[in-house]
Amino acid sequence: MRTRLLVLTFDPLTDAMAGPAIRAWHLAQVLTSRFDVTLASTVGATRHHEAMRVCSVADGSSGIAALVEESDVVFAPTSVVRRHPEVASSAAPLVIDMYIPTHLENLERGGRGDDEYEHAVAHQVSVINEDLRRGDFFLCASERQRDFWLGALSHAGRVNPATYDDDPTLRRLVDVVPFGLPPEPPVPAGPVLRDHFPGIGAADPVVVWGGGVYDWFDPVSLVRAVDTVRGTIPDLRLVFLGMTNPNPGLAEMARAVELRKVSDELALTGSTVFFNDRWVPYHAWGSYLLDADVAVSIHLDNVETRFSFRTRILDYLWARRPMILTGGDALGDLVAARGLAITVAPGDVGAIAGALTRLLTEGLPGADFAPTVAQFQWPVVAEPLLGWLDGARRAPDVPALELR
Repeated sequence: MRTRLLVLTFDPLTDAMAGPAIRAWHLAQVLTSRFDVTLASTVGATRHHEAMRVCSVADGSSGIAALVEESDVVFAPTSVVRRHPEVASSAAPLVIDMYIPTHLENLERGGRGDDEYEHAVAHQVSVINEDLRRGDFFLCASERQRDFWLGALSHAGRVNPATYDDDPTLRRLVDVVPFGLPPEPPVPAGPVLRDHFPGIGAADPVVVWGGGVYDWFDPVSLVRAVDTVRGTIPDLRLVFLGMTNPNPGLAEMARAVELRKVSDELALTGSTVFFNDRWVPYHAWGSYLLDADVAVSIHLDNVETRFSFRTRILDYLWARRPMILTGGDALGDLVAARGLAITVAPGDVGAIAGALTRLLTEGLPGADFAPTVAQFQWPVVAEPLLGWLDGARRAPDVPALELR
């Protein structure tokens, strides 16, 4: 009899999906090769899959308890213990996906200095501590993140004789499963960006910002660089593809408001800079990227950057787009080392402008995307998870944890 696996996501599984839902969808899809998988969203689900059950269950409802009861193993994102005590109290082994250090993101949220901001940061730290005490196996996105979470697990008492004797490498406690890529390449669909934005001409060079605009990014420096470059490349166009996250619980952030304000002040909005106020449907995502010439990810210099894993960079790899990236995050550094991107220092508008000019006039001669694309395909990155699930069990230090 095959193991029954419940995969939970706190994002909508719909035509428009953000990173957490995309990750849950593709990992669940890979896991169907060995397990009976139920993929459940607490926000809503309209997608279907022939090899697994996909369903929607209301957050906080008795439906989640029923799904847990009929499952042998549960896979869930960070905050599952606080949000769903029925999962935490179950005897089923629990895999917790910690590929986003959410408490570090919260440090960059707007509203610094007020009580609400202080409470939000403290709350998220306490939520993560509960996850660290309950999880039987943890996933992260890079070796750098793994070092970070090993430190957190040590502080939580999870690096102990029981877990060490079980595996001195501690890979049976926490291992690396990066965000991945579909094995199939994206499919061109013609001038979809130009059809979507009539202000972009057929021959205009297009720079694309994939994904959302969040407070830990620096889109304003990019817009200022575009304002500089349009003096020599007047038909340059910049598109922000995702201004409104499909998760209704995520409102527009302060950085996005600032971005629109600066673009308006520079008289760029609607002529040089374009905002997509809806989320690109997931099935069309690749074709939008293929219709651009250059892709960018510009962020700030802070601790969130050091431990982040910029999933939008993987999308750019998938579409084989030359990139401009701010250095400092693990994936961006890897891509730059392989000659697939130009890196710039945080906040360096002149360097961004120079990189834009270079890529739009010269490209990246000799760039070979194929090995990196192959390395990050979902069936490849999921191997550590598949291996753990083949022998899934409660963590060896459970008896000690239950005495606390």
